[in-house]
Amino acid sequence: MKKRVLLLFLTAAFAGILLSGCKKNVGTPEDNAVVETDEEENDPEEEQESGLLFGYSSADMSNPFYETLKESIKTSLEEHGDRILVRDAENSVDTQIAQISEMIEAGVDAVFLCPADAEAIMPALEELQEADIPVVNLDTKVADPGYVDAFIGSDNQNAGYICGSDLVEQRPDGGRIAIVEKPSSPSINDRITGFEEAVYNKGFEVAARIDAGKGEETLCSELKQLFSEDDHIDAVMCGNDQMAVQVLDILKEAAYEDILVYSVDGSPQIKTALADLSSPMQAVGAQSPINIGKKAVETAMAKLDGGAYEEEVSVETFLINRENVEMYGTDGWQ
Repeated sequence: MKKRVLLLFLTAAFAGILLSGCKKNVGTPEDNAVVETDEEENDPEEEQESGLLFGYSSADMSNPFYETLKESIKTSLEEHGDRILVRDAENSVDTQIAQISEMIEAGVDAVFLCPADAEAIMPALEELQEADIPVVNLDTKVADPGYVDAFIGSDNQNAGYICGSDLVEQRPDGGRIAIVEKPSSPSINDRITGFEEAVYNKGFEVAARIDAGKGEETLCSELKQLFSEDDHIDAVMCGNDQMAVQVLDILKEAAYEDILVYSVDGSPQIKTALADLSSPMQAVGAQSPINIGKKAVETAMAKLDGGAYEEEVSVETFLINRENVEMYGTDGWQ
């Protein structure tokens, strides 16, 4: 009887090994979608306690940029045998402050912070400083850099500038521009500033400014009103790809012709639009959340190890347009 039980156990174990050996990841990340539960990613204390624990506090995980940034950080940390505790503030700074308190209680060794509000996040930064927990600030600079150990973000001003430079080439005689922006976002302000510097004194007039920070419904309403009342808009500059997607959707409805749309990010959705010759999407100032994530982990490790690191890093931004979009691909970020 004992021999039979042992035989059944060995057979089951061998079958399990065969099944696990047959599972392979093939194709693109979309072909191998993994649904990550809170237990897998947000409750590392339930896992085997090994390596360091890092907090990733995101302003808004519904933005694909922050999701990709998180994946890059997570992958780099796992290569070191470390863990990540992820929290999404959903654009609420009060939520973010409370979540950072939870991270401190969980005993994180360092925090990667994308602030929902550069100024109002200060109470959380003070709490982190009191707990002697290093902070690597990402994407948007906090109001007081004295409370963070390093800042890593895109060269946002250049991202906007190269969009403006391309517009000058495409419309050498100038024209009328609509700008979709978000004045409450320092990073988007830098992009718009760069864009306006590039088109300054080149014959362009800003016909309208639309604040995307008022919400999607208001943005769509104001865009529809703009395109219905003004048929002489030559180009639209968008502060990020989420804004650009809404502009493109409304332009489809309005059947607006001969208009150029610019943006900053470089998401798969916008690169797909660039590859579509019928789309008004002209170019995007591309940033790389993958490289930002890698640099963030490298910086945090150096800080914890007492090594040297750069306190401020601007990751390169570059133009992706119809001519080179195939080189970057449309199925992922760069």
